[in-house]
Amino acid sequence: MATDKTVKTIFPVLGMSCAACAARVEKVLAHQPGVYAARINYAAANAAVEYDPARTAPGSLREAVRAAGYDLVTGTGADAAAQAELAQAEHLRQLKSRTLWAMLLALPVMAIAMFFETMPYAVPAMWLLSTPVVFWLGRGFHIRAWRQLRHGTANMDTLVAISTGTAYLFSVFNMLFPGFWLARGIEPHVYFEAASMIVAFILLGRLLEERAKGDTAAAIRKLMGLQPETVTLADAQGRQRTVPLAQVQAGDTVVVKPGERIAVDGTVAEGSSYVDESMLSGEPAAVRKAAGAKVYAGTINQRGSFLFRAERVGAETLLAHIVRMVQEAQGSKAPVQKLVDRIAAVFVPAVIAVALIAFVLWAVLGGDDGFTHGLLAFVTVLIVACPCALGLATPTAIMVGIGKGAGAGILIKDAESLETAKSIGTVVLDKTGTLTEGKPIVTDLLWTGDEQRLGRVFYSMESRSEHPLAEALAERLKGEGIPISDFENLPGRGVKGVAAGRTYLAGNRLLLEENGIAAPSHLLREADRLAAAAKTVVWFAEGGEAVGIAAIADRIRPGAAQAVAELRAMGLDVRLLTGDNEATARAIAAEAGITACEAGVLPDGKAAYIRRLQAEGHRVAMVGDGINDSAALAQADLSIAMGQGSDIAMDVAKITIMTPDLGKIADAIRLSAATVRTIRQNLFWAFIYNLIGVPVAAGVLFPLNGFLLNPMLAGAAMALSSVSVVANSLRLKAKGGRARKNDGREPIPINNMEKTMEKKYRIEGMMCGHCRMHVEKALNGIDGVRATVELEPPVATVEFSGGEKPLAELQRALDGAGEYKITEA
Repeated sequence: MATDKTVKTIFPVLGMSCAACAARVEKVLAHQPGVYAARINYAAANAAVEYDPARTAPGSLREAVRAAGYDLVTGTGADAAAQAELAQAEHLRQLKSRTLWAMLLALPVMAIAMFFETMPYAVPAMWLLSTPVVFWLGRGFHIRAWRQLRHGTANMDTLVAISTGTAYLFSVFNMLFPGFWLARGIEPHVYFEAASMIVAFILLGRLLEERAKGDTAAAIRKLMGLQPETVTLADAQGRQRTVPLAQVQAGDTVVVKPGERIAVDGTVAEGSSYVDESMLSGEPAAVRKAAGAKVYAGTINQRGSFLFRAERVGAETLLAHIVRMVQEAQGSKAPVQKLVDRIAAVFVPAVIAVALIAFVLWAVLGGDDGFTHGLLAFVTVLIVACPCALGLATPTAIMVGIGKGAGAGILIKDAESLETAKSIGTVVLDKTGTLTEGKPIVTDLLWTGDEQRLGRVFYSMESRSEHPLAEALAERLKGEGIPISDFENLPGRGVKGVAAGRTYLAGNRLLLEENGIAAPSHLLREADRLAAAAKTVVWFAEGGEAVGIAAIADRIRPGAAQAVAELRAMGLDVRLLTGDNEATARAIAAEAGITACEAGVLPDGKAAYIRRLQAEGHRVAMVGDGINDSAALAQADLSIAMGQGSDIAMDVAKITIMTPDLGKIADAIRLSAATVRTIRQNLFWAFIYNLIGVPVAAGVLFPLNGFLLNPMLAGAAMALSSVSVVANSLRLKAKGGRARKNDGREPIPINNMEKTMEKKYRIEGMMCGHCRMHVEKALNGIDGVRATVELEPPVATVEFSGGEKPLAELQRALDGAGEYKITEA
């Protein structure tokens, strides 16, 4: 039973290749002394373990997992993540290499068997080519099958190992001792092509699955990267020193300089500034921080400097809490994969049992040729039942679906969203950056005097202001500046200055009232109207009179109302969820045609809102674009990220819309539904051959018509099952750019989307995980570029959404990150 001393830790797990592996690791950990609970997240390749540190230690857990044939990374924080990332990169590199070599060697074997079987030395040539495929490139199947056998279990690796091993050894016997069969009137066929192609197909399936699954640790890694590596502390005498983040303790005084990220949660003690908290609230306007205000880890200080008292550090910060929420919400498995795992768990031992039973029955009841027919039946059953099509069923459909979606600006990450998409009943939209454009702009500008003269003064003052909305005003008013004297920033109110001997004020209504400035009645009416429309009103006064107002708002995206109407027409309940204030949220919701709205919600509240809807029986799709949406995206049944937002939101989300067009949300749901239907069809074709072929291979037709399936035909049926799966997946690609609705109504075109292209580059100069992070961040800072960087090999995979960028532009971005060099791979 867990106590107050219980420690809950998430460890990366290495070496898992299927759900059976995850179940094995979970069982091993759960049975260790001092472990109260263990849960494996196969998709994220980690283990959440609750244990008593007085009774066990991470090292002991690692040894237990290693004894079962896997590995546990027991480092902490970034070290563990870096180790797991390097191990995953090495695994993927080896898998790519093995798959390539297996295909290069197996294809000639198949060609010889099909077209050149009578050429001289055909059989020895096939033997030489297939041997390294089966026993070197495919050694992982045999090793994992042996591990499973040692623990009294079996999985798909077991069936692959037995079928390929039997086909290979049977062929070697026939090659060396053909007279054994010729004396019995049977042609001694060899099945080297079946053994080698099985290995090649399964490796290809595993590679496709790894690519489709993606790097599930990327979102967590990037969230962790929001905290600085070092922190500046101040002592009681005001002396400053720089220390690693891990050394910061509650009660320390932390110095925050302009442009720095805040390291831990705390309260401002001295000074003031504006802090960009968009990673928490999703709102573009920075928040003023003065003495007594709360600050949070990961947020960005802007122009001022201040000191704050650290209160929550390490795992207690709000950022760390978001990281844990994302990790826990990502733990669910794709339902379609769980179905495959359940079938495979029964299918594998059942096939082995059928093969053995067929051999025994033939040997006992088959008369003089019973042993011969029994051995052939045993081999044929194992060959025809090879699950290569099962290994290709999901990843091929996903890859085709991803390719089709990418051409339409829709990126689908994995099968989890595909399985749930057609059952979605509620769509929850974030506001800023999703429903709106995410950038404050001046929407209205009204004057009562000389617009050109007053505009120059207004621009000159706002260009010197520290307020975050000043940028939008300066952008709208930009022109020739004029000298401003006696300039003052008035926190919480606005700015004040003197030009040409006259005093000017720019700010809120309170600033005018404090200075006894009157406002014309028509400007007051306009200000009230604009405020009612949830716009921020900035007053401009000359001398003792208000002479103009500016209204600032975050505009709703073009086509947002139409997109909402389309979702509602599909029978979906559409809701708005935002960290913005109630008035703004209600106004935006009304403009978009949304009636249900939840405002003033922080990241943990967003995830809680999604959980509440789920508890009420709703199947929820969350659509967001910011770091603050990541926990809610991970919690939702279907997560959709807008690609113009943060990389973290896109890493957490299962579907990413690469353009700001909200109408693609409906298209994404339809495309997902079409893809999951293809997956189910693939699974049908993957098993139908076995359901028919296994009994026939065992010899059930022999008593009726004397038919006994030839192993060569069994190999052809196995190959045909794979071909049918791939061909069915390609049908999804050939649907003319359309994806049908779940309700069967007329399909809607998916077109006119921005094309994306992908290219690989080699990066020189990276030495560690931090270098990788700096390079990735620099490349992703280029407009129209989305990059994923690997440390080993040092390669950057770059997607261009607005046309390929010149190599020189990519190099310029890296010059600001360090001494790195980029070249075409």
